[in-house]
Amino acid sequence: MSQTLVEPVIRGVRYFLAHTPGLVRYGSKPERELGRDPGLITALSAHLRAYEAAAAYPPNQAFLGSIYPDDLRTYGQPWFKISDGARRWGPHGEIMPEEEFYGIVKICDAFDLIWLEEEFTGTVRNALAQHPHITAADLSRLGDGFPLGSIESKLKAEAQLLPLYLRDGRIVGCIHAAHEEDSSLAADVLLENLTCKASATMALRTLLAQTGTDPQAIEYVLNSGEEAVGDRYQRGGGNLAKAVAEMCGSTLATGADIKGFCCGPVHALVLAAGLVSSRIFQQVVVIGGCSLAKLGMKFQGHLQHDQPILEDVLAGVAILIGADDGHSALLRLDSVGRHTVGAGSSQQAIFEHLVAKPLQQLNLRFQDIDKYATELHNPEVTEPAGSGNVPLLNYRVIASLAALRKEITPADVGQFVTVHGMPGFSPTQGHIASAMPFLGHALERMAAGTMRRAMFLAKGSLFLGRMTQMADGLSFILESQSP
Repeated sequence: MSQTLVEPVIRGVRYFLAHTPGLVRYGSKPERELGRDPGLITALSAHLRAYEAAAAYPPNQAFLGSIYPDDLRTYGQPWFKISDGARRWGPHGEIMPEEEFYGIVKICDAFDLIWLEEEFTGTVRNALAQHPHITAADLSRLGDGFPLGSIESKLKAEAQLLPLYLRDGRIVGCIHAAHEEDSSLAADVLLENLTCKASATMALRTLLAQTGTDPQAIEYVLNSGEEAVGDRYQRGGGNLAKAVAEMCGSTLATGADIKGFCCGPVHALVLAAGLVSSRIFQQVVVIGGCSLAKLGMKFQGHLQHDQPILEDVLAGVAILIGADDGHSALLRLDSVGRHTVGAGSSQQAIFEHLVAKPLQQLNLRFQDIDKYATELHNPEVTEPAGSGNVPLLNYRVIASLAALRKEITPADVGQFVTVHGMPGFSPTQGHIASAMPFLGHALERMAAGTMRRAMFLAKGSLFLGRMTQMADGLSFILESQSP
């Protein structure tokens, strides 16, 4: 076995969005508020977007690669009033209608937990038959569906079932609990996990197909999602990585789940690069499925401003890491920034460790990084709920560190933010919003020779799990091989 290390590269990335207004009621925040006030469903339903509006929405188009993030500044706001330019497919992936996504969830269901209504099943089968990444075997897994009367009778007789709705309130199916006494296998938890599996599956299938990668060439899969797959004896035990690999025909792969809150994908990418660099595996995939719990998280602020509920999409991502091929962008393992146990949890301490220290180690200045990709949450989602413009706040901290080191003047902070930052455009899907949405744009520009370096950094709120008061963070630099 060779003792020399190889340079790891990122060979491709693809994203997936599912427009799921019918599932917004099952987001954690809407579900709790509806439990307190069932009448709220009227206002919530009245503010759900049609598919065409979600497909035209400029931040979603930026997420899928059709709009460069900086170009969002040229679009008048509010962005949700823009109705032109709806398209299903972008250079980096697709946005799928909710009807078809229910079909994908059913296809990913290995235990007959999902029942779909028979007429609806036929409609979905016809639509998915046209999809480039759906096979005849997938369509057979849809089955024939069940009469609506049988589903309604089930829902009345078994309180543990959850109905599955479309945007218009129509019931098109249900999901069963897998055990009467196990809360880890309750219907709502299984719905979260199946939608996560389905969204990651579609992202990975798209990546493999559009990069021309043989599924059998994938040796290891690292899942970085926020789901918790398990039962009452091992809650969150996993392993969704292998479940997704199975759905994508990667029968020679194994894998594991990486957990790190919003830092999960960056942790997984660094680990994947290390596995490739050390020649343990030739090709590793990092995936992240959706977070159904975050649907409608800020819906109350949207209702107060009489705007559409914008947290109505579920996201997935898949990234291919391999050995240096001479042209793909390098993931520089000597650039990894770590928020250590002793670093402290102030914003300045976090960014010192994630940004300043790696740059100093490589003798780089702040302006040697063309773009910083950090928490890229769409401010049109967060600001109406009083959560502020998260990306802008982060970029101001980075610019302030550059000013403290006298690399720019305080008067240059605004210009630095504009040039080296970007408007937020990601759905508030936690781990996926943390730097990952810019990866496709960076790879494109590096391949074209118009970008030299980008830094990807993510922060994690470990304290949310009540096991520690600490925060977390990890970063790396992606570097072009183009002259």
